[in-house]
Amino acid sequence: FGDKTADGNSKMKNLLGGKGANLAEMSSLGIPVPAGFTITTEVCTKYNEIGKEKTIEMIKPDVQEAVKNVERIMGSEFGDKDNPLLISVRSGARVSMPGMMDTVLNLGLNDEVVIGLAKKTKNEWFAWDSYRRFIQMYGGVVLGMKPKTKLDIDPFEEIMEHLKEKRHIHLDTEFSIQDLQDLVYDFKDAVKKRTGHDFPTDPWDQLWGAVVAVFNSWNGDRALYYRKMHNYPSEWGTAVNVQAMVYGNMGDDSGTGVCFTRDAGTGENVFNGEYLINAQGEDVVAGVRTPLQITKLGSKRWAELAHVEEEDRKANYPSLEELMPEIFQELNGYQQKLE
Repeated sequence: FGDKTADGNSKMKNLLGGKGANLAEMSSLGIPVPAGFTITTEVCTKYNEIGKEKTIEMIKPDVQEAVKNVERIMGSEFGDKDNPLLISVRSGARVSMPGMMDTVLNLGLNDEVVIGLAKKTKNEWFAWDSYRRFIQMYGGVVLGMKPKTKLDIDPFEEIMEHLKEKRHIHLDTEFSIQDLQDLVYDFKDAVKKRTGHDFPTDPWDQLWGAVVAVFNSWNGDRALYYRKMHNYPSEWGTAVNVQAMVYGNMGDDSGTGVCFTRDAGTGENVFNGEYLINAQGEDVVAGVRTPLQITKLGSKRWAELAHVEEEDRKANYPSLEELMPEIFQELNGYQQKLE
């Protein structure tokens, strides 16, 4: 999918999973979805039968061809140090499945590519911020360096908190370029100490590691428990969605968010959602920074519940509709296409 076309559509959830089917549908509707491809649920089922090596061998030519198509649409090259294409990897079963693998963003970065990304974008802070995020996410969801319980300490967050205390700062956006470079070094050191292996530097090794992690998560403890509880068959499997990265952490003129065609709390037929400036996807749900409302109506409702005066709201908690009206109108147009 991509370039306002797609092979699939929203009726193909059994094969493409919920995310893949809907990404294809949105692309076909003309919504500018970043280019990507979906490895089908059937491959996951085959993976559980024949194992990792045979599955990779089976799908490798198709995946390589699909990556070339993404490169063509995005005008960049996966693994290239001068004009790099970075990708995200997400799981996507046909139904919502707690326990599946979390998203990995910025896949394709290494010590050479990060320098090329900094030169290409003329934004060194952004490049190193993306690199530290990638190691943190990949280390957690693919290499298993994630807290097992709420009482466990996340090794990457622990490193970041120590540096914040040392620098007397509170937000990730306050790190200097040197701070981010230090975090990358410390994160890789933590991976080596915890796993016994160096962090993978080859982009294709990174990609196959993430794909396999998605397939493995289908039979993780939480996913198994949830399937058993709802009587979902193991043969369903999960799809893998591989998609070109676009960036919300490139400064105060970029951002990330989530929006809905309905109010999730009331079911009301109103467009709504949240956003953050200079952030990437996981920041909206991580709780580190308070997201702002996309619509003016949503912002006013939030302010009323939070006991924030209107003058304070407009100055410090503006909606995207007020802050960037042109972007809001574009989003609103996409919402109407989805309707």
